[in-house]
Amino acid sequence: MTQNYVSHLECSITGKKYEANQIHGLSDAGRPLLVRYNLEKLKKEVSRNDISNSKVNGLWRYAPLLPVADPKNRITLGEIVTPLIKLENSTKYNKNNKGEVLIKDEGRLPTGSFKARGLCLAVSMAKQFKLNHLAIPTNGNAGAAMAAYATKAGIRSTVFCPDDTPDINVREIQSLGGETFLVNGLINDCGKIVGEGKEKVGWFDISTLKEPYRIEGKKTMGLELAEQFNWELPDVIFYPTGGGTGLIGMWKAFAELKELGWIKGKLPRMIAVQADGCAPIVKAWSLGDEHAPVWENAYTKAAGIRVPVAVGDFLIIRAVRESKGFAISVSDEDIMEARDRVASTDGCFLCPEGAATMVAYEKSLLDGLISLDDKVVLFNCATGLKYPLPEVTNKINKNNYIDYNQFI
Repeated sequence: MTQNYVSHLECSITGKKYEANQIHGLSDAGRPLLVRYNLEKLKKEVSRNDISNSKVNGLWRYAPLLPVADPKNRITLGEIVTPLIKLENSTKYNKNNKGEVLIKDEGRLPTGSFKARGLCLAVSMAKQFKLNHLAIPTNGNAGAAMAAYATKAGIRSTVFCPDDTPDINVREIQSLGGETFLVNGLINDCGKIVGEGKEKVGWFDISTLKEPYRIEGKKTMGLELAEQFNWELPDVIFYPTGGGTGLIGMWKAFAELKELGWIKGKLPRMIAVQADGCAPIVKAWSLGDEHAPVWENAYTKAAGIRVPVAVGDFLIIRAVRESKGFAISVSDEDIMEARDRVASTDGCFLCPEGAATMVAYEKSLLDGLISLDDKVVLFNCATGLKYPLPEVTNKINKNNYIDYNQFI
């Protein structure tokens, strides 16, 4: 068994400590629990060179900074270190500057999205705790990731989706072994069903931030960035924000790396990106609040960030403020234009949520919130292939005369 450095769990709002070797959901205060590590001990026994020299190509290369000690419980579906792709043609602005814009393409992960990270860790811990039934509300990608990893682990999974979830996501979840149900509501309505079923059915609620380990999986995005940047970090990170696990997880990763002395220089500014039709975090941030009320009548084509209320709202906003970042919303029209432009000019097929970060980047440049000299990372959280695409209307009848001038 590999050395485990987890010391305890901690309530994110009261600081109360909890035993690490027990099954937990939310804290007694109804807030997310955070995994804490004995970083002093880890620092003496593990170096960043040990990480860099690891032969594991994926999130498990960071095992010392993760809670699953026994390799037998580390479920894998072939995760990789996702690439950083430089955008050279699709940005609208002057390219004669010191900065650069990089896409971190999370669509290369199993099930085609960054949800694989969080659910890989959460399901691995469920296996460690010998849980036999997991349930989740989802806008699509989290449900697919949970179904896949749960199936791999031999754990039953039940998934609840809003009834307007993209059809390809719903079919994917069912195909991967998840018992799949469509709900006439939004993701928070699905979450209510999952919450009420805990007592009545006995499943474990693996919703965003309602258990401690999805954050640890999403944290690996920050660990990967640090390693990819040679243990330095970019100036600015634009992150599509629904429940916010990834933004919170990366900020946690940077704090741990800083305490270990593994990273140099200043930390990045964290930018929470939402859609105009569902922007509770943007509204709370602009009002100077830490908590965001439910966003009524939420709508956006970027389904993954259509989250009307987030249990970890205060953690998102704290990370944004501590990093001297900001929260910004963008329109669906601009999102779809950016998706098509990046695909047709840089060959990078963004999902709508990823395209939202491109729009936010360009909008922030125009507003003077960032500089052309900044090194920027935009998170593409899923492959664009998982979303409805424009219809192809050009047709050729092989039996008729073909005018080849049309191709010149």
